[in-house]
Order: sequence, then structure tokens, then C-alpha cells
Amino acid sequence: MLLALGASLLSVVMNWPLLLHLGEDIPKDLGDPLVQAWQVGWGGHALAHQPLELFQSNQFWPLDDTLAFSDALLGYAPAGLIGSGSEAAVARYDVLFLFAYALAFGGAYLLARELGAGPAGATVAGAAFAFAPFRLEQDGHMHVISSGGIPLVFALGLRGYRLRRPGLVFAGFAVATWQLSLGFTLGLPLAYLLAALGVIAAIVWLRRGRPHLDRPLLAATAVGAALFIVAGALISRPYYRIADEHPEATRSPAVVEDYSGPLSVFLAAPDENPVWGGATAGIRDDLEHIPEGTLFPGLLIVALAAAGLWSTSYPRRTRLALAAAALIASVLALGFKEEGGLLYPYRVVYELLPGWEGIRTPGRLVTFSSLALALLAAAGTELAMRASGSRITARWAPIAVAGLLTLAVLVEGRGLPFDPFDDQAQPRPPQPPADISAIPAPQLHLPAKRPEDNRRYLLWSTDGFPDMINGRSSTNPVFTADVIRRARDFPDPPSVHYLRRVGVRSVVLHPRRTRRSPQEGASQRPIRGLGLTRRRAGGVIVYEVRSPSAGSDAARPAAERSARRSR
Repeated sequence: MLLALGASLLSVVMNWPLLLHLGEDIPKDLGDPLVQAWQVGWGGHALAHQPLELFQSNQFWPLDDTLAFSDALLGYAPAGLIGSGSEAAVARYDVLFLFAYALAFGGAYLLARELGAGPAGATVAGAAFAFAPFRLEQDGHMHVISSGGIPLVFALGLRGYRLRRPGLVFAGFAVATWQLSLGFTLGLPLAYLLAALGVIAAIVWLRRGRPHLDRPLLAATAVGAALFIVAGALISRPYYRIADEHPEATRSPAVVEDYSGPLSVFLAAPDENPVWGGATAGIRDDLEHIPEGTLFPGLLIVALAAAGLWSTSYPRRTRLALAAAALIASVLALGFKEEGGLLYPYRVVYELLPGWEGIRTPGRLVTFSSLALALLAAAGTELAMRASGSRITARWAPIAVAGLLTLAVLVEGRGLPFDPFDDQAQPRPPQPPADISAIPAPQLHLPAKRPEDNRRYLLWSTDGFPDMINGRSSTNPVFTADVIRRARDFPDPPSVHYLRRVGVRSVVLHPRRTRRSPQEGASQRPIRGLGLTRRRAGGVIVYEVRSPSAGSDAARPAAERSARRSR
């Protein structure tokens, strides 16, 4: 309980003043957080209204499995049952953001303790994992910062096997299942890591002459592993269908290469980092994809981790295993270059391991190397504490050293809490310009070419979740892109005829967003003879398709969608 309270308080302090503006502000930026706030809201809506069709979301109508165009954050779906509308969606996102950081701290703390570190060292481990410098750039990716389940899985598992408590072993697999349900970006590497550890454990058991196994522990392992495998298979099915039906959604080698980086990515800190942002600007500016290339692990964390290699807080094998894990994960995080073939380790796993081709950004594997470094940093802290105790007579010296190291890690990662010079304000999400739920669906919102437009439309759709052509993912479906292209000159006869044919019931024009878009001046175009009605609703102009054939045309895509679901 004290750990949960302390971790929550630290998360609130390090992300200040988000707590004061729940539902009003959103962390980082108005990019992916808007979409992920919608995802959580949709998860709750689907649990309440269509629990067997969680992936049939309201975006990218009338396509199937549309939640599977990106990591679905299903593990947070229960939170979506609370409240409705865009303000509630933002408030939920804010709370989950704080929770993600608290869990990252708490999970790393528990794992460090289980490995043998004391409370002070474990505190440094929690701070180093939760607030490493690279995380600042990932604040806009909930599926990446939500990594606290990874150390918690191993903390529960190690404790369960050590104390012979089957309940803890099963709990470890349950947490692993939950982590996987948040997304395959981190969930898939975790799955392969668990599989590799299982193979290693089996080899060790065979080499030791097949000693007797504790049956309750064996049963808990079997049931927990079955839960993890079955859940993974069920969650992956929509993603495989998306890959089969929408080849544009697959991650080709060229795409992965584009998001791969040179060794210098480990020397580039996010621009927002108050300690290293300016110092590493020259390196960062040379990167092609800055958000995916700022993987600086923290100088102090690396120094403490290096010291931890000589600490006796962990057994020698544990220290070597953590160092190897940090090295392997860091090498994989670099991705590959196509001309290098299988010389790049990441290319090997990309080619050989099922599902790995769905991961677009290798750099996010730095989460695993960061955990290994944080655990070694805990051992390094213990070594520093013992050294200070032997050289300074004051009893409080080791505690002071641990406190200063923890503070230094936090400052290096995030800066000073309540920093008056921090100008990185948390942005305020846009308010719905109208009651979106009252507009006949399926809807097409225009303009729709820019990502920032579609992100807003998704967030606003949390009020009722009407079906809409619009959607947002790293890859837009061909059908969706074609509809938006054909609606370029709306309202004109070709575009209206096409939209009527595919079943669009309403076109929602956002006049304030049309500047420098294909729809600039669209509100002034005549609609006589087009079979449309036009009305103003709040800050938008709604065009309703009214034609005797509109009803049947609109029903056909929906019927086809229902038929595909039943197959």
C-alpha cells in the first residue's frame, strides 16, 4: 500500500500540474493522445454494447476490425466504462497517464527488491525506469509508456517460484496477459522473452537430471501460460485479418529501415529534456525521425549501472544476465538497413519470428534495455551507499547518498518538479463544435487530409460513437483514402453521387479548418439538384444525403460488413 501511494504521488509530482486539469489538458501534444483517448473510450463502449465485437470500431466505416489498425489498448477498456463524451475521454486518458508512470515505478521497484536490492536501491531502479530521459519523447504514446507490467510480471513470477506460491505465479501470467492486451509494440517482445526464459528453464531442468517439480507450481504455470497464449491468439486474429485484407498496413523492410537509426540515437535526448535537450541538439537534429530516435538512456543511470556490475547486491549471474539483456535490447533497438541483409540482428528476428513484421519502430525496444539498466543502477546505488558508509562516520550518509542519487535521476530525466522556467505547457484538447451524435451516420468529416483533423474527429466521436469514414492510424486504408480523395471537390455531382453510392448519410464540414484545404470555400458552393440538405449545427455545416435510393445504398455496405463478421 505504501509503495502504491508513493508511486502515485511521485507520478503526480513529476507530471505536475496535470492533476489540476484532468479532463481539460492532455499530456505531451494533440497528436496520438487524442486517438488513444478515443481508443480507451471505444473499449468501454464496446464492452457495454458489443463485447464480442471489440475490434469493430466506429472509425474507417464500413471496414472490419478497424481497431486493429494500431495497438488497441484493450487492457484499459474497463476505464472506458466510466463517463461519456470527449471531456470524460480526456479525463480518463489523464488518469491512465499518471497510472502508467506510477506502475512503471512500482513494477521496477518490486523487481529490484526481488533480485536482492534494498529499498534505497530499488527506489533508484523505479525512478530510472519510469523517468529515464528517452521517455519524455514517448509521452504521446500510451502503449509505450504503459510498460510497468513488464517488471511486475517478473517480480511476481520470481517471488512465486522462490516462495512456492502458485497464486503469485498465476498472477504474473495474468499481468503478462494484461500487458499484451495493451498492444503488441511491447507485448510481442515480452511474449518472446517469456518463451525464451521458458526454454532456458526447461534446458536447466533437463541438465539437472529432471528433478521433481512442485505440482501446484507446475499447474499454476500451465494454466497461466495457457491464459497468456489463448488471449494472445484471440487478440492477434484481427491484426492478421487486417494484414491479409489491407497489405498497405504491413510493415515492409523499407518501412522498418526508415524508422531505424544509427548508434547516435543513444546520444540524442528529447528536446523537452531540461538537462540534455540542448546539449544533444546537434545530434538530434541530424536524425530523420526524431520521436523514434531520441533514445538517450541517461548518463547517471548508465554510470550507476556500470558500477552495479561490481556490486554484490545481486548474484554474479544476475548481473551478467542484466548486462547482456541491456546490450541485446539496445542492438535490436537500432533496427536494420536493407542492404545489410541478415547481418543486422533485428533483421533476423524480423524475418524469422511470427508477428514481428507488424512492429514498425524498433527503437521502442529500448524500454527493455532501460529496465535492465535501471535494475543494475539499483545495484550501483547499493555499492555507492556502502562506500559512503565506510568512509563517513555519520549514520545517515548512506541514506543521504541514496536520496541524492534518486533526486539526480529524476532531475536528469524530467527536470525539477514545479520548475518555473519550464515552458512545455500541457495543451488543451479542442472542444466539440457540435453534438456529433445527433448527426445521421455514417458520417464523413471534411477536411480529412491532415492527421490532426482526423484525430479531432475521433475524439469528438466519443459522444455516441457514430460510424464515420474518418479514422487515424499509421497507415490509412486504401478505401478510406479513396473516399477522401473523391470528396475533394464536395459538394459537386461526382462526389455526391459517389458518397451516396457507398452509403454516407452525412457530410460534416468544419469551416474553421478548411483554410488551405481542398474544402476551402466549400460552404459557399450551391447544392441545388444534388439531393442534399444543408444546415448549420453549432460550429459545423451538416450536409445530409436525401435521396430515395440513399437508404438502400447505405444499407448495402452495412449488410456486407455484418456478413463478413459472421464468417
